[in-house]
Amino acid sequence: MAATRLTLIRHGETDWNHSARIQGHTDIPLNARGRQQAGRMAQALADSAPDVIYSSDLQRAWQTAQALQETTSAPLLPNADLRERCFGVLQGQTIEQICAQDATLAKAFKSRDAAYRPPGGESMQMFRDRVLHAVDQLAARHAGQHIVLVAHGGVLDILYRHAAGLDLQVSRSWVIENTSIHRMLWAAGTLTLLAWGDVAHLDALAETAPQHYV
Repeated sequence: MAATRLTLIRHGETDWNHSARIQGHTDIPLNARGRQQAGRMAQALADSAPDVIYSSDLQRAWQTAQALQETTSAPLLPNADLRERCFGVLQGQTIEQICAQDATLAKAFKSRDAAYRPPGGESMQMFRDRVLHAVDQLAARHAGQHIVLVAHGGVLDILYRHAAGLDLQVSRSWVIENTSIHRMLWAAGTLTLLAWGDVAHLDALAETAPQHYV
């Protein structure tokens, strides 16, 4: 089977990113800065000629993907399996709020136990299985082509770990900024990392710290 080129993009900034609140499946739109980031990303990839763009159906990813669709004219399709991890009752809170309200819950959340499932949410293992299955399906469907996946920090984190052979328990040391661009190659279920963390299109914008929970 021919290899599939993957361009991976994290969505633009939202108000909840800015305030470090856990979004998960909460459907938060881009803020003004996020829309500006999306536009710059789209211009940077205007000549990339993807065969198709797939996006998480949550607003923050979909709006980011729409900016790219406008510059490339590639078909844009929603895929709910590209959503961020569902954090259940933790959504809408900051880490500080969780720690202040429930030390036991905070310890379980911060332990990176792959089997831990927040009430109403997904475990990291469930999340990883969902993401890898979705990407395998999409990449196999477009073997030999170039596809763009617009998703979330957690989704891209899973793909980086899979390509690098890293366990879920390993603390993240790689950066995933809003509208950062990443490139991988998929072949027969194997992901190969080609380039990570391209944010040259954001050089003219004021720097902000990346948010991990999106």
